[in-house]
Amino acid sequence: MKVICPACGKENNEGARNCRYCGKALTRAEKQQAAAKKKTHWPRILLILAAVLTVLAVCWLLFARVLPHESILTAESGVETVPDLEEEESNAPETEKLAGLRHAEIAIRGYGTIRLELDADAAPLTVANFIRLAQEGFYEGLTFHRIMDGFMIQGGRPDGTRNPVPTIPGEFSQNGVDNPISHVKGVISMARSGDPNSASSQFFITVGDATYLDGSYAAFGRVTEGLEIAEKIAKDARPVDNNGTIPAEEQPVIERIIITD
Repeated sequence: MKVICPACGKENNEGARNCRYCGKALTRAEKQQAAAKKKTHWPRILLILAAVLTVLAVCWLLFARVLPHESILTAESGVETVPDLEEEESNAPETEKLAGLRHAEIAIRGYGTIRLELDADAAPLTVANFIRLAQEGFYEGLTFHRIMDGFMIQGGRPDGTRNPVPTIPGEFSQNGVDNPISHVKGVISMARSGDPNSASSQFFITVGDATYLDGSYAAFGRVTEGLEIAEKIAKDARPVDNNGTIPAEEQPVIERIIITD
């Protein structure tokens, strides 16, 4: 902080006893005045800091509110793609754990049937949840609403006419579960939001290798017949954005999902 000489008006260092220009002695009052000016900077600094923190807090809240309702990036970007973000979340029900292999069929209007092998040893809660919803008829009339050629077709989103589906724990390594199924072409897996335990009814079938999803999403089976049907759905799709959104009138309809054993 500089001390102003009252005689010549020149600036001197704070600890100076005499003005270096005119030689006048610098009084205590002048030094105290300089010190007071130094202190007055702190309120201004604190105000600026508070404003910056407020802006950062507002930006974070806006970001956190938007993110759970949006899917991120595209399959072609080379960066991890989030298959989907579900909006409904609730407490997980008491779900029976299964074991071994089970089989299912997805009948899709105008396309045919995709047959699946479900691996309850790799993801017992996920398989049990999928089987329960299928046997309850939950998927009948729902659609594949998000499709990305070369990546996946995604369906099972509630249409607003049925009760929300409780969420289940995510069965993948980043959530503490050893799941050996890799997201290669022809695998069925669960979509979720940023919360690792937010999967409920939405699933996706890969039509291309997506191994970068391994450890982050709960794969629970594979296509045994009809992979060409999933590929045709992906080829026919006309998304309206880079996120794979399909117009409602063009979404392939799931007629039913049958558990065969």
